[in-house]
Amino acid sequence: MNDPTQSIRIPNLPKELEGLQEIALNLWWSWNPKARRLFRTIDAYLWKESVHNPIKLLRSLSKKDYEKLLVDENFINEYHYVYALFKQYMQIQNRCVSSQTIAYFCAEYGLHRSLPIYSGGLGFLAGDILKEASDMNLPMVGIGFMYPGGYVHQVIGSDGWQKGENEKIEKEIAPIEKVIDEKGNHLTIQVPLITPAVYVSVWRVNVGRVSLYLLDTDIEQNDPWDRMISYRLYTSDMHQRLRQQIVLGVGGHAVLERLAIEFSILHLNEGHPAFALIERLRYFMENEKLEFKDAVEKVKKSSIFTTHTPLMAATDVYGFDMVGKYFGEYAKKLNININDLLSFGIDPANPSNGFNMTVLALKLCEYKNGVSKKHQQVATKIWQQVLKEQNAQIDAVTNGVHLGTWMDGDLEKELDKTLGSEWCEFQDDPDIWFKVDDIDEKFLWQMHMQNKYDLFNFIKEKGRKKWSAGGTDPMVLLAEGVMLDPEVLTIGFARRMTEYKRPDLILYDLERLEKIVNDPSEPIQIIFAGKAHPADIPGKKIIQKIFNVAKNPRFQGRIAFIEDYGEELAKYMVKGCDVWLNNPRLPLEACGTSGMKASINGVLHCSTKDGWWVEGFNGKNGWTFGVDPSDDAKDANELYDLLENEIIPLYYDQDENGIPSEWTKMMKEAIKSVAPHFCARRMMKEYKNKFYDKIGEE
Repeated sequence: MNDPTQSIRIPNLPKELEGLQEIALNLWWSWNPKARRLFRTIDAYLWKESVHNPIKLLRSLSKKDYEKLLVDENFINEYHYVYALFKQYMQIQNRCVSSQTIAYFCAEYGLHRSLPIYSGGLGFLAGDILKEASDMNLPMVGIGFMYPGGYVHQVIGSDGWQKGENEKIEKEIAPIEKVIDEKGNHLTIQVPLITPAVYVSVWRVNVGRVSLYLLDTDIEQNDPWDRMISYRLYTSDMHQRLRQQIVLGVGGHAVLERLAIEFSILHLNEGHPAFALIERLRYFMENEKLEFKDAVEKVKKSSIFTTHTPLMAATDVYGFDMVGKYFGEYAKKLNININDLLSFGIDPANPSNGFNMTVLALKLCEYKNGVSKKHQQVATKIWQQVLKEQNAQIDAVTNGVHLGTWMDGDLEKELDKTLGSEWCEFQDDPDIWFKVDDIDEKFLWQMHMQNKYDLFNFIKEKGRKKWSAGGTDPMVLLAEGVMLDPEVLTIGFARRMTEYKRPDLILYDLERLEKIVNDPSEPIQIIFAGKAHPADIPGKKIIQKIFNVAKNPRFQGRIAFIEDYGEELAKYMVKGCDVWLNNPRLPLEACGTSGMKASINGVLHCSTKDGWWVEGFNGKNGWTFGVDPSDDAKDANELYDLLENEIIPLYYDQDENGIPSEWTKMMKEAIKSVAPHFCARRMMKEYKNKFYDKIGEE
């Protein structure tokens, strides 16, 4: 069948403006500045209050509001212009079109804050991949989960302890559409394998030209426990987690079958959806009448596995009995031995440990890659026995970021003037970026300072709302950044709060840090943000430590922890901080895309020698520090030395106009060196050239 959809209804919307709903229901608007400006033009205040959600904005308008828009000639002209741009974008056929459809499976997608189905970097990467696939017109379709209960809505108590509240999806204002079956009902399928039966309903998200299908078990046909399978992201209940991954992999494949979407390439982003490989085996054996051995080879030759895990202990491993419970009848149906299926998940380095999802993906995908060159080396070492057994290797495709999503709008306009209006089409060509040196330093610094003011105003507005709600301790507001000063050198640290990332490294020596922070002529300030996984107690303790340091009056309000880090705060921080700090324990950072997002906006990256920074650092576009193997005391002291001797003096070396010329030179270097090499365009071309095209040739 095709995938007819049932869209949400926007009340009062006149027929003459129906295109607004069409645009609002396609996330293309989120990375098109002209479309964003169109929605802001409708009502700037409501646009802000809707948290930049056009569906919520449109639903809040009255009939009279729409009548005013219809007689506003400027708005009508802008509307027709943007709608024409959208239609043109959706119809263009460019050079990357291929007949090889790619099914992209991932447990999370970071697309927009109105659809909280992500926890962090893995999700934002998946979102950027879909957006770039759309821009390149790659024939891709995505599979993921709806997660009605979302992920953690972080609330920090007055004692600094993270409290987890569900960030529920408001479906009536989310950019989703029901997929409808032949009878006009919400499409629901039964997931193979699980007994008693589990059902999923299917939603579609329009990501430009790419369709993302989301599976939802929170429906009436399921019993309460089954409804919880896809209710929230990354459950800590291992039995439920196994069921979740079966539904994602097997159910996701079944959804594509039901929709008659034929695909030649299966791309797994991490091991969570790896059961799709098993379902693919069944498909080839039943539909193409292949023998088991031949089906295995066909699955291998058409599948790609991207691993993000730098630790063997971080992979999902299930008991053989637990997995066998679901796949025993499945094996009988295909007339194969259950042990043959289970063998795909056995790690030869630890064969009795259980069924390993990463090993399953490594064994059944001929094409596999780490997400940076350093991570390729780490992953190869971790999985050397699996690779030796398979006579295989792990390649490297370093992650990239979607420039249209993460780059400052004013900078994009300036690049139109400096690089030429077509620069975005050639964004991965390093040769066009040398002209960044021609950007006026006054413009660049004013743009950056405006971004700092925007960040601090956002933080202070959060504090104002919390204060006006009542019952907030003033010291909590102090810790949440209400006293931050945009004129002061600002360091940002924002990512998942977990031990190996060492968020509190800069707090190692509080006596020394106090002197640096409170220097009377050249002070600094530090903004922390990030969530700990609900089950990560050490991560929560790190947050508590940071928060309590931020509350301490000795630091004069210059250290802050901003709660509930997500896409919105991330966009402010990667543009509005001066320095982006990253100090993972080596070699545990697989990539680290937040530093790329900062660098493309001229925010200077300061990191240990791990992840993408091993490739990205050129000696002029940021700083590096730390020893290998990592040593907290040595690394912290190197960081303090770097701050005192290089970073702080460089920032405060400003001319009579308040412009730090040497600093702006480094900003330009960061932009021109990082943007072409670490954009999603380069990444997706690499996937295409290394994997997609090769599979298509077979």
